[in-house]
Amino acid sequence: MPKQQVDTPAAAEVPEADPTPRSPREIRLVMIGLVVAMLLAMLDNLIVGTAMPTIVGDLGGAEHLSWVVTAYTLATAASTPIWGKLGDLYGRKGTFLISIGIFLLGSALSGLSQTMTQLIAFRAVQGLGAGGLMVGVMSIMGALVLPRDRGKYQGMFAAVMALATIGGPLVGGFITDHLSWHWTFYINLPLGIVALAFIVVTLKLPKVRSTAKIDYLGAVLLTVGITSLVLITTWGGQEYAWGSKQILGLAALAAAALIGFCYVEQRAEEPMLPLGLFRNRNFALVSVIGFIVGFAMFGAVTFLPLYQQTVQGASATNSGLLLMPMMFGMLVISLVVGGIVTKTGKYRIFPIIGTAVMAGGSLLLSTLGTDTSKFTSACYMVVLGAGMGFLMQITMLVAQNSVELKDMGVASSTATLFRTIGGSFGVALFGALFNNQVTSTMAASGAQVPGGHGQLGPEALRALPAKFQDAYHHAVSNGIHTVFLWGAVISLVAVAAALFMRETPLRGAADAAAEKSLEATAV
Repeated sequence: MPKQQVDTPAAAEVPEADPTPRSPREIRLVMIGLVVAMLLAMLDNLIVGTAMPTIVGDLGGAEHLSWVVTAYTLATAASTPIWGKLGDLYGRKGTFLISIGIFLLGSALSGLSQTMTQLIAFRAVQGLGAGGLMVGVMSIMGALVLPRDRGKYQGMFAAVMALATIGGPLVGGFITDHLSWHWTFYINLPLGIVALAFIVVTLKLPKVRSTAKIDYLGAVLLTVGITSLVLITTWGGQEYAWGSKQILGLAALAAAALIGFCYVEQRAEEPMLPLGLFRNRNFALVSVIGFIVGFAMFGAVTFLPLYQQTVQGASATNSGLLLMPMMFGMLVISLVVGGIVTKTGKYRIFPIIGTAVMAGGSLLLSTLGTDTSKFTSACYMVVLGAGMGFLMQITMLVAQNSVELKDMGVASSTATLFRTIGGSFGVALFGALFNNQVTSTMAASGAQVPGGHGQLGPEALRALPAKFQDAYHHAVSNGIHTVFLWGAVISLVAVAAALFMRETPLRGAADAAAEKSLEATAV
């Protein structure tokens, strides 16, 4: 198939047509590269997290440990919307390949690190590339597959998420124990090369050449705003008190940067994030829902293993397996929903059901106590996972279906960004609620633990007298109750947002053919 050359005007007035329908074989070949790239993006932090104690023991610099994760997270969040816009302006294939290359370069350099400072710097490079991986996968899928047909592929992405969450800690532990921590980064190289090879050989997209000027000022302001928000949620209540001058200063900087960004975007020739997209009801609503999904999901991933290890006595060695019930619910429902959407073209009911089930799952998990069985907690996790399964890919599908093809990258990056920021806020808010509840419960019991509860791991807890263990089990259970009760309340906002969504038809092959026929007739 010859490659086409498409000139994109600085301010496009004519909507791009839907993607040309591809053969199932062509899509399956491209999907191999996309799935591997998505696996890279999702596995990295999970694998590295398991190796962190060994890395600190080798390189030292334990006081900078959190920055190994923070540098990666900041770079990923800040670069996500920029990658999306660059893909829209200059071609999705090229920008996606560049993002993979940067990610692999950062991985190789991180593996070669000899000091903690080097590792932090190279993790930031790796994060810059990672920001384009997820956006590239979703926007390329949007450019290849018609909205009506995307549902049947969403199960693959849910499966990758489940595989990464469960397998990441296992792979990280195995590599650290049997090879060295350097290979937790080097493992990305063969996977990345496979993704590059499949994308280069199998992906055929029209070349895009834009004459638009890059919105540099908008990019800078958005980066500053996102970075400030992530630092607030990372440092607040941990490095600095929530009312400290550092956190308040970051909040003021975030507000000023984002207000300035909104002002600039209204006047930019080709805005980094067209604010007009939010005038589309469905796009605005799925952004809210995506934020809350990230909020609930990352909160669950953070605090459920803590409860299972501390209160239920589960092993921390295979921590990814603790979340298997939730991931199972997410995967099964995502596969079923994808098939139904492809068959019927209807989707509005699924965000409504999903947000309600997610709220119900959070409410069930808020009832976890010191005597809750592992089977019961697993059933509750399946409910929460099922709610997310209704939402994870549908929110991306609706966001992409709400925009023209020329804004596919921006739509994908915006949906990803809202979910990421929601996750950051979820972990920060839930962490503050959890810590406050544990502290107050321990204080009320009179069973104060030397060094504070923040120092207590499962092994240290088992070394304490029984009365301290019982008091701490109750404190953790109360903390979990507070976290998921608030999670249920916040999920109700997503339910309200879903109720206001409209059933905008998903365009299918017949619609695309009809549009092209009309265009040919007009000519």
